[in-house]
Amino acid sequence: MPSKISGCYKTSTVAGESVQAFVPNPLPPEDFQLSPEIQYLNEQANRALGRLDMATLQLPDLGQFLYVYIRKEALLSSQIEGTQSSFADLLLFENNELPGVPLDDVVEVSNYVAAINHGLKRIREDDFPVCVRLIKELHSILLRKGRGEHKTPGEFRQSQNWIGGTRPGNAGFVPPPKELVEECMSDLEKFIHDDTRYIPVIIRTGMVHIQFETIHPFLDGNGRLGRLLIPLLLCSKGVLKEPILYLSVFFKGNRNEYYELLQKVRTESDWESWLRFFLRGVIETADQAVGTALELRKLFESDGKLIESIGRAAGSALRVHECLRHNPVQSIAGITKKLTLSYPAVSKAMKNLEELGIVRLLRDREKGKIFYYEKYLRILERGTEPLQ
Repeated sequence: MPSKISGCYKTSTVAGESVQAFVPNPLPPEDFQLSPEIQYLNEQANRALGRLDMATLQLPDLGQFLYVYIRKEALLSSQIEGTQSSFADLLLFENNELPGVPLDDVVEVSNYVAAINHGLKRIREDDFPVCVRLIKELHSILLRKGRGEHKTPGEFRQSQNWIGGTRPGNAGFVPPPKELVEECMSDLEKFIHDDTRYIPVIIRTGMVHIQFETIHPFLDGNGRLGRLLIPLLLCSKGVLKEPILYLSVFFKGNRNEYYELLQKVRTESDWESWLRFFLRGVIETADQAVGTALELRKLFESDGKLIESIGRAAGSALRVHECLRHNPVQSIAGITKKLTLSYPAVSKAMKNLEELGIVRLLRDREKGKIFYYEKYLRILERGTEPLQ
């Protein structure tokens, strides 16, 4: 074994088969030092997050942006785990419409949205820390419905799990034995709140993420929860004002490098390479979010001017347009209820938006027509293509 291994191996027995399970050392690593390159990248990451905060302050409605951006992250994080949902599928599901993929896929994405919102409420309204108790709460929401509901939601695993392979004996990685999970997670909680040693928040968050993935404390949902913890930690520590930094698109696009670096931390204690990768992800993701925010603002402004050009009919059309900015996939009946406009008025407004090329028909069913805000949805769908 390499001398710089970041943990130790313990024998675990599964169905009569003995395997070597990896137990990570408590954080921070011994003799951990920030290299000049990591310090520089951390400064760049902080600046990128500052630009992101400034960009969101310029949005006419931050709530709109958060609504769709959280859903994009939920979709991407679930896709990494194998779901086939699209953005339109999720929005149809939330409008009580049947998606075009298996229902369990969309339920998983919907659970992720609920978990993010629960976590934000706890740390903001309840002044609750990111701790083992909150992590268990988030997990119970992630798995409360759908495929994971029978895998002890909200409870640490009571059996040995593994990653890759058909059994622990041929697995790519075997996490700690079940009897050590509680201790490992307790150590991780202490590190999250340890103020005795200065480690920058973004770097600390990157270390927490990899330690959580190594412990793999639950039977299912570890990947999604590990990704969800990133924005929650940054918000709880005040580095981000709003939960608008999601690394799933970066991890998805660089998934081979991601898994290789996770393993290198375990087997070689190569924190330098992992932190370089993580910080690069923060910078790229923040800059992409800034670009998306500015692009959406320009789209809404240009489409608003286009609608105003139609004259007297612009009033109702602008109200429908505003409603579609909150949710780019909606039915005429749903918008009628939200705006307290008559069904004919909303139908006429939607027809005007369709003629202007702003919306397109998605479904025509007995209960009524469903439209989507085309350019808006296309912007949101970037990066959500299925994994090859």
